[in-house]
Amino acid sequence: MSTETADSDDELRERISNFLRRNFPQIQMHGGSAAIQDLDREAGEVTVMLGGACSGCGISPMTIQAIKSRMTQEIPEIDTVHADTGSTGGSEGMSGGQVSPSFPGEGGGDDDEGPEAPF
Repeated sequence: MSTETADSDDELRERISNFLRRNFPQIQMHGGSAAIQDLDREAGEVTVMLGGACSGCGISPMTIQAIKSRMTQEIPEIDTVHADTGSTGGSEGMSGGQVSPSFPGEGGGDDDEGPEAPF
């Protein structure tokens, strides 16, 4: 890779980073992060990884879709955006498994009456 190509890649990375900061400040404001994982200038492709609070956020798919559509419009060198949160399932709880609600009278507990009403 020539020095000129390296400089133009660095400049494009900087433009992408600025685009993310300028257009999606809520990512950082809500405890998340957005980082460029891979950039292929010749193919016009960039891979962005959302991390931090984005990994468990239910709005991440909408943020990813907005990044994909807006970045290709605003940065002409980019034709394809790959983005992910790195989590392996959007409906898992913090424990890592499926979490379902528990209701009084349902399930295996014989004396699961639930809390007593204060009146």
